[in-house]
Amino acid sequence: MGTFKPNKRKRFPCIAQAAVMILLAVSLVAIPAAAGTAMKAASLMPLWSPQAQFAGYYVALDKGIYARHGIDLKILKAGPGHSPVQALQNGSADFAILWLTTALQYRSNGTKLVNLAQMIQRSSMMLISKKNSGIKTVADMNGRKVGLWGGDLSIPPRALFARQGVTVREVPQAGTINLFLRGGIDVASAMWYNEYHTILNSGVDPEELNVISLDEQGMNIPEDGIYALEKTVLKDPALANAFAAASLEGWRYAFAHPDEALDIVIKYMRKAQIPANRMHQKWMLDRMHDLSMPGNVRETPGLLKEVDYEAVGSALRKSGLIRNYPDYAAFSRSSNRAK
Repeated sequence: MGTFKPNKRKRFPCIAQAAVMILLAVSLVAIPAAAGTAMKAASLMPLWSPQAQFAGYYVALDKGIYARHGIDLKILKAGPGHSPVQALQNGSADFAILWLTTALQYRSNGTKLVNLAQMIQRSSMMLISKKNSGIKTVADMNGRKVGLWGGDLSIPPRALFARQGVTVREVPQAGTINLFLRGGIDVASAMWYNEYHTILNSGVDPEELNVISLDEQGMNIPEDGIYALEKTVLKDPALANAFAAASLEGWRYAFAHPDEALDIVIKYMRKAQIPANRMHQKWMLDRMHDLSMPGNVRETPGLLKEVDYEAVGSALRKSGLIRNYPDYAAFSRSSNRAK
């Protein structure tokens, strides 16, 4: 696996500039929705429980950014037993965070999902083995025990195995990497911003691991994106646009103010009675910055790029995981911001 190098954030070079930014931030927080404009109630279901993977949304809620955009937002409980797609389907959520593979699979099956903004621009998923297992390549996993998460998160590795003609012994992987650490499986599924760091924190030296990044295997699958049902967008396009804009603003604020963003995330984690390790959450937020920011300054933040969309759709169709996928323009509302 190549070495990921996080982008270093620049600090304000002088007190005067800092003062201007503080005044701007205060003025923005102080400005409510336009007088006489009714707030629109909306709800969001993330992919998982509160953590820095979703910092931008919690920051936008806590700092009143959604309110300034005229949205009275509620972030719904997520995690085990809660499906973002089902929440969209049954109307209990207006917006949800989904992977592109998930959205395309459900779209192929008749659920008309559309992408409003794409936060993670490249795959952060890894397949990790210990070097003493003798597994160096995807081909080496043939017949070996591989931990896979349930549901939609298993789609990317299954697509990779299908493409390379590899048949693995699938083992259900829970929300921890304990099974891998105890030697119960040969290969673990992991995210760069989460489980990989957890493995290192358990005392395993990076040199003891063989890490295969799906990105480097030609499976660059954009992950966390903001989705809604097509009928929701058509019913109130202004709300959909405002939600995407406010969410992107929340992420920009979180990346520019990481310590404050971590305070906010940890507050919501404790409220949900979830253990909070600040060092791990900082790692996660930093990696989200690396994965979310465009590599080219001329690119549009939050844009689902057509080349990535077509590559993923084609790979899933060739692997037999979907029958078809719609035209990019019909699927990606984020493309409108690039025009």
